[in-house]
This record gives sequence, C-alpha cells and structure tokens, in this order.
Amino acid sequence: MKNNKTALMISILVLTGFPVFFLFVSLFTGQWSYLAWSIPPSFLAGFTGLMVTLNQIKKSTQ
Repeated sequence: MKNNKTALMISILVLTGFPVFFLFVSLFTGQWSYLAWSIPPSFLAGFTGLMVTLNQIKKSTQ
C-alpha cells in the first residue's frame, strides 16, 4: 500500500511538476519551446502512471 502512495505522488509530480519547472525555464530563457515540448511527454507519462496506480489501489482495496 505504501508503494502505491509513492507511485501516486510521483505520477502527480510528473503530471504537474515538470510543466511548472519548464514554465520557469521558459520564463528565464524566453524560449517557449521548452514549455511546449515538455507538456505532451509529461502528460503521457503522468497520466499513464496515474491510471496504473489508481487501478492498483482499486485492486488492493477490494
């Protein structure tokens, strides 16, 4: 159960934290392509991890 919570936190970090980090990089450098190119992979990795983790949590509570 603890591993599921860790996986959930990491998925949320990837889903939200990476785009926020690249937002600051884009603001600092002035090149918005960093932000634009970070959103799709962050969303795919974070959303996939989130769905797998939620399914595992759901299975472990049944």
